[in-house]
Amino acid sequence: MPTSDPAEAARIVDAFLEASMRPDPVAAAAFMAPDVRIVFTGGRVFGHPGEATAFNAGRYRWVKKRILCNDVVPGDGETVVYNLGTLYGAWPDGRPFEGNRYVDRFVVRDGLIVSQEVWNDSAERILDPSLGA
Repeated sequence: MPTSDPAEAARIVDAFLEASMRPDPVAAAAFMAPDVRIVFTGGRVFGHPGEATAFNAGRYRWVKKRILCNDVVPGDGETVVYNLGTLYGAWPDGRPFEGNRYVDRFVVRDGLIVSQEVWNDSAERILDPSLGA
């Protein structure tokens, strides 16, 4: 599947996110290259969606994404997809939250995600819960 097709790259990212929000890290991994590099906030590096799921299990009781849009940037041999939206869910103590901004940057090459970088407001909201009010 040609990565130069922006719509196909966005579809791959959407399918990955749908699987990862179930959460089903095994299904999510099917959309990622075997040597994928996943970098979460704080510079935490993972090599498989299951590692990211395990990290999130310690940070949230549960978490989901409200996807606002994909911004797709075709490149030479790869496509970059910026996925923007907000997180909602519950902190480990059960307090609900919503409106937590996030940006995920994906690089899609040869029909697979080879890189995912994640940024969100969770750390700020953990430090100052009034930001989520």
